[in-house]
Amino acid sequence: MVHLLLVEDDEPIRRSLSRALVDLGATVTTAGTAVEAIRALPVERPDAVLLDLGLPDLDGADVLALIRAQGDLPVVVATARDDEREVVRLLDAGADDYLVKPFSAAQAMARVRAVLRRTTSAPAEEQRVVVGGLSVDAVSRTATVDGVELDLNRKEFDLLLALASRPGQVVSKRQLLAEVWQQPWGGADRTVDVHLSWLRRKLGETAAAPRYLHSVRGVGVKLVAPGLGSGPGQGPA
Repeated sequence: MVHLLLVEDDEPIRRSLSRALVDLGATVTTAGTAVEAIRALPVERPDAVLLDLGLPDLDGADVLALIRAQGDLPVVVATARDDEREVVRLLDAGADDYLVKPFSAAQAMARVRAVLRRTTSAPAEEQRVVVGGLSVDAVSRTATVDGVELDLNRKEFDLLLALASRPGQVVSKRQLLAEVWQQPWGGADRTVDVHLSWLRRKLGETAAAPRYLHSVRGVGVKLVAPGLGSGPGQGPA
């Protein structure tokens, strides 16, 4: 049974959506403000959060940041806007998925179940990946290089894990957008480029002088152990 924290300021919507989610088999804790939601997290310990962005006391993106500061709890956000810029902003801010209003309880539950599958169903043999001096642990969400732990934000870690799980394989930016940002369409390659740049800096390399992350021009990016990435067609992303 999934335990959801439903954060919605409109009382009739909160009440009806909570009732419908319970009918679908969920356990639901509700909050009408950002303050109530943040206070509920350590007490209720939900499996996931369904977060409406239009709260009266705090901007939804700020609430998302506060939730992220407490850990990697899956968050599905609800927004009234369905344009690409808004979606990219929300995913970059740390949302795991999004819903566009109006939506049904069944659709919300489907999104939550999908997010939970992505975050909890990794086979044991895939939970820790080692490539050269790089070690990425999917369970503890930590990564080290030559024994030194990297200070990665949520999306940087997800991006590193997506690449490290396919050592030596070229992964396209479209694949990365779909897997890391749950954005299966093109047009936002800059999102990947920026996060790759941040990740390279933390790995102690640059696009011009790569160690682990090697760009294959016009194709994508691959992660390999140092000394194994040189070849034709490579260059900065």
